Amino acid sequence: MADVFDVAAYILEKTKVLTAMKLQKLVYYAQAWSLVWDEKPLFENRIEAWANGPVTPDLYFAHQGEFTITSEPRGNSSKLTNDERDTVDAVLRDYGNKSATWLSALTHEEDPWINAREGVPDGQRSSRQITNAAMAEYYGNL
Repeated sequence: MADVFDVAAYILEKTKVLTAMKLQKLVYYAQAWSLVWDEKPLFENRIEAWANGPVTPDLYFAHQGEFTITSEPRGNSSKLTNDERDTVDAVLRDYGNKSATWLSALTHEEDPWINAREGVPDGQRSSRQITNAAMAEYYGNL
């Protein structure tokens, strides 16, 4: 199975450069739609409901302090299957032209992030997990 770094490497090969925030949101949506369309996760890395939306901490801490990212040296995009690539390509088609702040705002309107942050004040740190089950249920019903 690929990991979040492999998925990020593939996304960056396609987009060439992204802000760290936008990469986080695209990785999140790739995971969510893989759970729906492919009925399996793209990666096992944990996704948490941070103040600015869903974040994969492993990817965040690998790029901490970077505003823009041009490559993911820890990842190997060839680990993705053709079906997984198709899923990521569809996510890039649907979400790739949106800004990081637009994507963050969208996640703030969706149940997986909202429910994981229940009881957490706006802007406060949280390490609560957004589960694959929560994503599959929500996005599968859209």
